[in-house]
Amino acid sequence: MTAHRTRPDRTRRIAPLIPCLVAALAWATAAGAGPLPERGAIAITDVTIIDVEHGRTIGPRTVLIDGGRIVAIALPRDARIPATAQRLAGRGRFLIPGLVDMHVHLFNHASRRPPNDWSFPVFIASGVTAVRDMNTAPPELALVQRWRKALDDGELVAPRILTACVSVQGRSPGDAAGQVDAAGAAGADCIKIYSELPVSHWRAVVDSARSRSLPVVGHVPAGVSLLAAAAAGLRSNEHLMQAYEACSSVEAQLLEQRRDLASDALIARRDEQEQRALDAFDPGACRRTAEALAATGQTQVPTLVLGHAESIPRTAPPGDDPRWRYLRADERARWERILASVTPRDVALGNSRWQTSRRIVAAFHRAGVPMLAGTDAPMPRIYPGSSLHDEIALLVESGLTPLEALRSATLQPARFLGIAATTGSVAVGKRADLVLLDADPTRDIHNTQRIHAVVLDGRLLPRDALDALLADLARAQAP
Repeated sequence: MTAHRTRPDRTRRIAPLIPCLVAALAWATAAGAGPLPERGAIAITDVTIIDVEHGRTIGPRTVLIDGGRIVAIALPRDARIPATAQRLAGRGRFLIPGLVDMHVHLFNHASRRPPNDWSFPVFIASGVTAVRDMNTAPPELALVQRWRKALDDGELVAPRILTACVSVQGRSPGDAAGQVDAAGAAGADCIKIYSELPVSHWRAVVDSARSRSLPVVGHVPAGVSLLAAAAAGLRSNEHLMQAYEACSSVEAQLLEQRRDLASDALIARRDEQEQRALDAFDPGACRRTAEALAATGQTQVPTLVLGHAESIPRTAPPGDDPRWRYLRADERARWERILASVTPRDVALGNSRWQTSRRIVAAFHRAGVPMLAGTDAPMPRIYPGSSLHDEIALLVESGLTPLEALRSATLQPARFLGIAATTGSVAVGKRADLVLLDADPTRDIHNTQRIHAVVLDGRLLPRDALDALLADLARAQAP
């Protein structure tokens, strides 16, 4: 079994609270991420707005930004632009909300390496203005707060960390519940669980989190069915965990064979069963699962880009990818070590998983199951920032329209997190986290990569500034 599968338990055994507070607070601004420009009035003139909320394009319009917010959207002839405003030509261009990656990892618990703040510039240069961190240890929450404040103060070019989830395991159900309480007291935004969590611990985590009004997200435990986890309150399911089983004709048998197993033994049994689950894909079972899942309201974060990467044979050194130069040296070493262990059998299994993932996402989408775009960056071959564009393109390949895929990285995250009143669409009063594109993403989703400028927290970063960010980062990471 390779170490970089869609089911990441194999590589990220999480020992809670490993990172020491001293290391977490020894933060310095990421290489290449210098201070932001001052906030001021910005006028994006004659632009076409992609209205992700109502599913339409609107234009031409002049969008006026001030104080970090959108303060007016008007017909060009009616726009009142302050004399001091920066003007950004929008004619022939398209304005979308800033993109959100709903599954990233900013900390390295297993290897105890420094945080992944090196990735901040590439997120922003890719138009990813916000992220959800999926495993922040309680001592690291103070660092997350410092990053947030530095962005607000204009001292750090970085995506806004919308939520920081703390993972829990526990030696017993009581210990697991206690970890939830400790995470809540430390200021966690949500509780993250992994697949190896025993069923008894899972129940204790859900009960404790509910008493604290903390959302539970992450992996469906390997001993629990997808629908049971959704009914119990798992708000988002990552990587389609247990969806392969639920969309097969053998789910009951597979779960029975996992009964009473926990931790390593549970994960080993699940991994042994994986090909059997994939081979037993049943369209009818998947349709019924999708309809039942839609009724629960659970959201899926498929991370298709991760599974797709696993299906591609390694034919060239990873350093041949131009994005390689932005990785920190320790990250390059980790990728090379993991990728060197990939076998042809691993690739074949990855391809089988990828093909099944597409069918599951299509079935879930038809049934109305909500989807969020996430990448699991920086897993091997999953480049921060740019891989989110790959993810939304793969969602289109799996049955979503370009507008629906765009919504999965903008409005849907805002709705999921309960912040749609202030972000997630281009509207008056909302936070000015925006991306100006040179072509229409609703006609071709790949046009999200044609970035002309980014507005981050009401501060303008034109193309030359984004290129300078990347150039500075590449120089900093050069051997």
